[in-house]
Amino acid sequence: MALQLNHFYPYTSKHGKQPKPPLTSTRPRPTKFQVKAASTNGRELIQSGAVRPIPPKEAAMAMSSEGFVLLDIRPDWERDKARVAGSLHVPLFVKDMDNSPVTLLKKWVHFGYIGLWTGQNFTTLNPDFLQQVEAKVPDKDAKLLVACGEGLRSIMAASKLYAGGFKNLGWLAGGFNRSAVSDFPAVEGSEKLQYATIGGVSYFFLQLLILLQAVGKDD
Repeated sequence: MALQLNHFYPYTSKHGKQPKPPLTSTRPRPTKFQVKAASTNGRELIQSGAVRPIPPKEAAMAMSSEGFVLLDIRPDWERDKARVAGSLHVPLFVKDMDNSPVTLLKKWVHFGYIGLWTGQNFTTLNPDFLQQVEAKVPDKDAKLLVACGEGLRSIMAASKLYAGGFKNLGWLAGGFNRSAVSDFPAVEGSEKLQYATIGGVSYFFLQLLILLQAVGKDD
């Protein structure tokens, strides 16, 4: 609504001048951004039982006996290190290929605070995540066990899948990081499944720790 200030000025003056026209604010109104909340909260889905939490030690049984299909939503560089044989793969996050000045600045900050230590790339949400899952799993009644490294990204993925019509969802509680060597009988890749998320400088510290533990056992 225009801001009218004509009531601040008299309609006539001593010199007989015409009344000043109403002042109208020419300042542009701020754009109203309507941010839609997520249709379904992943944690609420788990707490309500709509999404079933499945510990890593029970995952193999759920897949072999109950028909769950493991959906790995980790980015490519984590999956390349270690993956469960036969699992489906659709990344929830993909490497951000935008090279605008603002994004490049964010990438430098990310590298300094996170990337150098963890080896994680600067990522962005995969805009085609739901469509790519639907292409691989057309039947929305199928049982999907959604998994990632630490269990946080898979909660977000389960929420998106549930909102997209998938109702028989499981969540790998704690992610692959909480798994033991014997939890998944067939694992491919050069690393152990529970260490695939670790990279960067922290990876070398991990290798040193493993070496020290091995030496300690020999002693």
